[in-house]
Amino acid sequence: MQIAVSGSIANDHLMTFPGLFSDSLVVDQLDKISLSFLVDDLEVRRGGCGANIAFGLAVLGQRPVLIGAVGEDFADYRSWLERHGVDCSGVHTSETKHTARFVCTTDRSHAQIATFYAGAMSEAREIELAPIHDRSGGWGIVLIGPDDPEGMVRHTEECRSRGYRFAADPSQQLAWADGDLIRRLIDGAAYLFSNEYEAALTEKKTGWSAGEIAERVGTRVVTRGAAGVTVFEEDGSVLEVPAIAGIDAVDPTGVGDAFRAGFLAGLALELGHEQCAQLGCTLAAGVVETTGTQEYRLDRAGLLARLGVQYGDEAARIVDDALPAL
Repeated sequence: MQIAVSGSIANDHLMTFPGLFSDSLVVDQLDKISLSFLVDDLEVRRGGCGANIAFGLAVLGQRPVLIGAVGEDFADYRSWLERHGVDCSGVHTSETKHTARFVCTTDRSHAQIATFYAGAMSEAREIELAPIHDRSGGWGIVLIGPDDPEGMVRHTEECRSRGYRFAADPSQQLAWADGDLIRRLIDGAAYLFSNEYEAALTEKKTGWSAGEIAERVGTRVVTRGAAGVTVFEEDGSVLEVPAIAGIDAVDPTGVGDAFRAGFLAGLALELGHEQCAQLGCTLAAGVVETTGTQEYRLDRAGLLARLGVQYGDEAARIVDDALPAL
């Protein structure tokens, strides 16, 4: 089963300031603020929810189709993704805007000053799914992740009108979205992904109870950090899957994207939802122990060993039998 991933594609520029921002702030002059900080280092990382999820699917042996909008500065990033098995034929290139960029400086107290430039991401609304769908031979499911809001709505409505099976993952866009927009993004989804806070926010903003949401989506997947994952099945049953124990957390950035990649890879391999969640948790553990969202290395033996220690030999055998060569 081929999977398409629609979502943001971005470059992250991360800097570290050895001092404290607060030492340079003059309270009664904040309306005239003009500051410059000399930083120790600069890390440029590949990011964006859509690209992170597609990358995770590819390292698990899938050939996902990435759908999103970028600038002409995307050439090196495109090469990286394609080398790892991501189909970038669904990526739109803007003629006027740069690829979305997140620029963040962190001081020694972990206070942050950050700026996000949406750039070419705003042109995701210009992408029509049907030509990409037909060119790639069709998809088993398309994940609609955080992206340009109008693009998310367009892609969701096209999935409904054309009968494409889709998974809703509005996550980062929930904070500013109103209830009407959220209802339009999740209604009719085969899967709804969120973390625990986002699940509560979805109920609050839509005005729908958990039961009413269950009537409008197929399977609801709620991640709970170190507490694991809860899967609310379409038939009303509930699965509780613990997280991987003994994690040496280094960087939480991208861990949710990795979980989604593992879960979706499990669907592509026709695994049950319990094994899908286990695979998602195992991939996420590797990401949280690595600095960066696409810098982790994955080998089949290590993945299966870790999964087996946490979930048992039978769980590892099931995944081993289904998992293609990595």
